[in-house]
Formats: sequence, structure tokens, C-alpha cells
Amino acid sequence: MTERAMAAAQEDWGALSDLPGHPMMWVLILTEVVTFGLLFVTFAVTGAIHPDVFAAGQAQLDPDLGGLNTLVLITSGWLAALAVDARTTGRRGTTRMLLAGSATLGCIFVIIKFAEYAAKASAGIGLETDTFFTLYFLLTGFHLLHVVLGIVILAAVGLYDSLENLKTGTAFWHMVDLVWVVMYPLIYLVG
Repeated sequence: MTERAMAAAQEDWGALSDLPGHPMMWVLILTEVVTFGLLFVTFAVTGAIHPDVFAAGQAQLDPDLGGLNTLVLITSGWLAALAVDARTTGRRGTTRMLLAGSATLGCIFVIIKFAEYAAKASAGIGLETDTFFTLYFLLTGFHLLHVVLGIVILAAVGLYDSLENLKTGTAFWHMVDLVWVVMYPLIYLVG
């Protein structure tokens, strides 16, 4: 086998090769989606076992802030998608501006989430308040860590903005968006 054929064989990831960006990102995304899925099932099952605790906890949340954060992340994801489109047409300046806008909205999400956490702390609500808030802080905190990582990834692909890097980074960002779109109604609205 020639060196070129070996390199091509190493890059064959099967079905993952057809997805945008680097296939290893899709392995990470799949792992994260499964992890979040298990956390969502845990939240839902625990809520079914303790409906009164979950109803009382949910009543103390601010669905307007959660809804605002949903709009912020959806808009951020849209800007990230536009950045990939801009890069495919060779508009690097526009690409970077769109990525900066996407990352800035990610930072706004973080600020809103910290404001929400601060409001809970000032009301005496914390990780150990009850089962609802233990799962609330674990789920939203785990997601928040992914938002921060996503902002770092968007900044990195803004600096090294090859089309593959952009597709790889924005794939992760879209996963972060998707997880929140499922998490928001589960935690804030369904009860």
C-alpha cells in the first residue's frame, strides 16, 4: 500500500466522514449527547418520583430568563452557521465578525445564567436545597461548562478559520444549542 493510500485509509471514518468538520468532533458530540440524554432521563424520572418537590422547585425558576437564554443561544447558532457560509464564499472578515457575534452572545448567555444563579443564592437556594435544585444546578452547570468551552472553540476557529475548523467548531456549538433547546422546557416549563 502506498503512503497516499494509507493516509486515505486512515482518514476513512465510515459514516462520520460524511459529516461536516472533523470526525473526532462527532465522536465527542455523540458522547455528549448521550451523557446529556442520560441526565435528562434522570431528571424526568426523578421528577416523576418526586412531583411535589419538582413543582415547588420549578415555581422558583424564572422561565423568562431561561427563554431569553434560549433566544440568545439560537441566535448565536444562527450567526455561527452564517460564519461557515461566509467562509465558503471567501469572506474571511465577515466570517470572523459573525463568529465574534456568536461568541459574544455565548458570553451573554453566561452572564444571564450567573445572574440566575446569584438570584438563587441570594434566596438561600443551592445545590443541596433539595433533589430538584441538585439536578437543576448539575444539569445547567454542566451545560454552562459546555457553553464556556464552545466560546473558546469559536475563538480558536476564528483565529484558525479554515473551512474544516469552522465546520468542526460550529458543530460543537450547535450541539450546545440543541442541548439547551431540550433542557429549557424540561427544567423550566414541563411540570
